[in-house]
Amino acid sequence: MVTSVALVTTLAVVPASATAQPGPAAGPAAGGLDRAELRAALAAVPEAGVPGVLVAVRDGRRDWRDAAGQAFLTKPRPMQPQMRHRIGSITKTFVATTVLQLVDEGRLGLDDPIGRWLPNTVPGELGAQVTVRMLLNHTSGIGNYTNAMIDSYASIDRMRVTTYAPAELVATGLAMPPTNAPGARFSYSNTNYVLAGLLIEKITGNDAAAAVQRRILRPLKLNGTSFPGTDPRIRGPHSGAYFAPFGVRDLSEFNMSWGWTAGEMIATTADLNTFFRALLAGDLLSPATLDEMLTGVPMLPELPEAGRYGLGIYSLPTPCGEFWGHDGAVFGHLTISMHSRGGARQVSTGINISHYQVGLPDPHPIDIAWSTLLLTAMCPTGEVTSRSAATLPQLPSVTRMPGNDAVVAVP
Repeated sequence: MVTSVALVTTLAVVPASATAQPGPAAGPAAGGLDRAELRAALAAVPEAGVPGVLVAVRDGRRDWRDAAGQAFLTKPRPMQPQMRHRIGSITKTFVATTVLQLVDEGRLGLDDPIGRWLPNTVPGELGAQVTVRMLLNHTSGIGNYTNAMIDSYASIDRMRVTTYAPAELVATGLAMPPTNAPGARFSYSNTNYVLAGLLIEKITGNDAAAAVQRRILRPLKLNGTSFPGTDPRIRGPHSGAYFAPFGVRDLSEFNMSWGWTAGEMIATTADLNTFFRALLAGDLLSPATLDEMLTGVPMLPELPEAGRYGLGIYSLPTPCGEFWGHDGAVFGHLTISMHSRGGARQVSTGINISHYQVGLPDPHPIDIAWSTLLLTAMCPTGEVTSRSAATLPQLPSVTRMPGNDAVVAVP
C-alpha cells in the first residue's frame, strides 16, 4: 500500500504496544467514577503539549464531562466540554447503522453485490464481487481515495476550499490499484463509506445526511451533531483545529465535502456517548443485525488479538475487558469514542491538534497522556493489575507521506 506519492492509512490515533490483560469477571461496568483521578489524567494532556482536550465519561447513570487547556492558540479561551468537534471517521458508525437499519427493513441484504444497486458506479466484475458487507468491514479491496488526494501540504489548502462530489471521490478510489481480492482481508478505505452513502441514497431516494438525521440524530435528540455539507464553519461553540506542521494556523473552517459519509460529521462528546449507548443497548438495530455489526475481521491479520473491525465499528481489548467504538482524524481534530458492550461504561474524548508525531519513531508525550486518560476512563482503579498507557493496543488514523516525512490526516 505504500508508494512514493500516496499516503498510508493505518487508523491509529493513540499508539501503544503491549497486549491487554483480561480484567476480572465483573467487567468494565463494575467500577465507579473517580473524578479526582479523571481530573488528574485530563490535566496531563495539555501539559503534554495539546492546546485543549474535552471528554465525556459515563459509568451506569453517572456522568462526568470536563475539558482542559485552551480552545485557541492565538487567544485565551478555555476549552469547554460542550464544544462541537469534527469527528472524522466516527461518521462511519452512523452511516453503517443507517445501512443496517435498511437491512433490518428488508430493503437490501448484507451479502448483496453492490453492482446490483450501483451498476453504473461499480460496474462489471468488481460490482458483482464486492458486497455491502465488504464495504462496511473494509474488506472490499477498493483503493482509499484519500491516499491519492492528499499528496502534499499544498493539497490540504486546496481541499479546504474545494467542493467534491461523491462520484468524484469514488472514481478516484476505483482508479487506484486494488489492495486485495474482494473479501480477502481488512484494508481501510474511505471509498467504501462513500459507496455506502450512495447506497443509502439509492435505496431511500433521500440525501444520505438527511437519512442519518431522520433515523438517528433526531430520534436520539443529538442536537450537537450534524453533517455540515459544504459549509466550512462549525456552527455553535467550538475550538480551533491545529494541524501541527502548520503551527498556529487554525483549520477549523474547512469544506468537508472531501469526507462526506466517510468522515464529514461534527458532534459533541456527550452526543457520541448517547449514540453509542443506544446502538450497543440494541435500541437502533435488531439483535441479529447488531450481532452482525459486532462480528469483526482482524485489523492486523498477523496479530488478530489486537482488535477486530466489524461493520462500521471496531473492538479493542483493554485491561478491563473488550470495548467497542471508533476513532476519527481530520485536519486539526482527533476524536476517540469507546464503550463497553452494553454501553454502561463509556468515554468520548477529543483534542484540537493533529499529527504532532512528525519525524518521531516513538510515542509522543501527547500519545501517552491521552491514552492514559482513555484508560483511566475505561478501567476503574481496582479492576486491573496494570493500567499504564502501554496496555492499550494500537487504535486503527495516522498517515505518513513517504519521501518528506509529512504526516497528513484522513477521516
